Amino acid sequence: MDYYLDIRLRPDPDFSSAMLMGALYSKLHRALFDLEADDIGISFPDHKTGVRARTPGDRLRLHAGQARLEQLMEIAWLTGMRDHVMLEAIQPVPAEARHRNVRRRQFNTGSPSRAKRYAQRHSIGVEEAQRLMETPAARQIALPFVQVSSRSSGQRFALFIEHGQLQPQPVAGRFNHYGLSGEATVPWF
Repeated sequence: MDYYLDIRLRPDPDFSSAMLMGALYSKLHRALFDLEADDIGISFPDHKTGVRARTPGDRLRLHAGQARLEQLMEIAWLTGMRDHVMLEAIQPVPAEARHRNVRRRQFNTGSPSRAKRYAQRHSIGVEEAQRLMETPAARQIALPFVQVSSRSSGQRFALFIEHGQLQPQPVAGRFNHYGLSGEATVPWF
């Protein structure tokens, strides 16, 4: 994780930045899946948290070794997005950078399909499962999210992203095909 690449969204009068970030992130997910990459992490340096302000921001930062970032950028994963993004050069991570974990967070949103699965697992009625799920589903989620489509299942969902506490030392580990990890950190600066 000694190099990074920033991809910034250009302002667009026809598309919201949330829609463009979702499209960009979905394309990155497909590229990471196709490359079988487990050594590329991501972060959203301009993200905002809070129920009313939650957004990943307009910048997606990729973290990896220089050769791996060059390999990613050699494939045509940005097809259709080039007019909507500005690519910066691959650069070394600043020496004074701290580190943080960037991971997926899942929440009980009380959807009908989730209530049905809960009812089946616990041998209760669907109505009772929905009633039990109302309280956790009512809480307000303050994390930024991106709307993406899963490469493996084809399902569209909100991917909530949590930027963990700052740490002075990096933690090694593997990343999933969304560039997220439960344990590994990425540089933060």
